Amino acid sequence: MRLPRDLTGRDLSKLLWQHFGYQVVRQTGSHLRLATSVAGEHRVTVPAGGPLRVGTLAAIFGDVAAHHGITRAELEMRIFG
Repeated sequence: MRLPRDLTGRDLSKLLWQHFGYQVVRQTGSHLRLATSVAGEHRVTVPAGGPLRVGTLAAIFGDVAAHHGITRAELEMRIFG
């Protein structure tokens, strides 16, 4: 699946909240810190500014997928279905 090119950090945080229970726990400068207790404690940092670069988005998805024990492709299908 091709990753979206116009997804912002704020949009991503909303999608992760809807599908995996991640909540914004703090913002430092231009970065959001998200945390979830689903499937154990996990935290991830997301740039809050403009559209996320594809590599940044892929790295965040890889980290979230590894925590939840699914592949990155499965994660993308759940979010973008």
